Amino acid sequence: MKEALVFNIQRFSIHDGEGIRSTVFFKGCGLHCKWCHNPESQSYQKQIIRYEERCKNCKACMNFCPHQGIKEVKGKIELDRKNCHTCGTCLDYCVYNALEIAGKPYTANQLVEIVKRDRMLYEESGGGVTLSGGEVMSQSIGFLLELCKKLKRLGIHITIDTCGLAPRESYQQLVPYVDAFLYDIKTIDQQKHELFVGDGLETILDNLIEINKMDAIITIRVAVIGGFNDREKEIQEMIQWLVMNQIKVKKIDLLPYHEAGSIKYQRLGRSYEKKKMSVPSPEKMEAIKNIFIEHGFQNISIGG
Repeated sequence: MKEALVFNIQRFSIHDGEGIRSTVFFKGCGLHCKWCHNPESQSYQKQIIRYEERCKNCKACMNFCPHQGIKEVKGKIELDRKNCHTCGTCLDYCVYNALEIAGKPYTANQLVEIVKRDRMLYEESGGGVTLSGGEVMSQSIGFLLELCKKLKRLGIHITIDTCGLAPRESYQQLVPYVDAFLYDIKTIDQQKHELFVGDGLETILDNLIEINKMDAIITIRVAVIGGFNDREKEIQEMIQWLVMNQIKVKKIDLLPYHEAGSIKYQRLGRSYEKKKMSVPSPEKMEAIKNIFIEHGFQNISIGG
């Protein structure tokens, strides 16, 4: 039976598409955006999240770990991620809830049973289910087709939130079952994309052109990062690309960078690379919005 790793299912969401939605966050992404506020979404494997501030150094997790994945260093408990097998034994013995696992396997049937509980809310608000990540489109296309077909048979609206880095064939097969796409564009600059985001800009843009040809309903999402893509020149280049390729855009979402997810890196044993990034001011966000308006884009929101 096909399964996929999911790290969160957020009910009553109002920022991931139209109406009230249930958003399913799949684990794994081929990009490594330096500002990512869900770093637990990047790996395709389960991971242990450790809340150091909750730990009382009781050593129960270390004493019962079967793989020596937890050790004591200078009187303090530390997670040895090289030896950790994410078996979950440590969670059973941590009475302070200082440990949790990011990533739980679900079948398509299990996800459908969870999200269909809120069908009445979807119908009343014009909402539905949003499949997000990580990068949902890099999951098994067989799994995604099974899930989307089951949701469609129930009459549930489906939105895909994607960065565009996935096989073209996956988009071609899934578009007929998807009602709308939230499509991320970070920059059109190849060098900046490689430095801050990763490889794959050409694939991302090609996939956007492809789903546009298939008449998909598209909302373009732009994470606005101070010091990365907030200059007028770069916004102009992005707009010119959209116009030149005749992308039929239903809406533009301008999403200002924030640092709310920085603590998550520490909990995963990673450092947060903040250099060269800053929070754009409200005035800057309005200025960018006006640039889109000047080029004929009308349905624009700031903050989703």
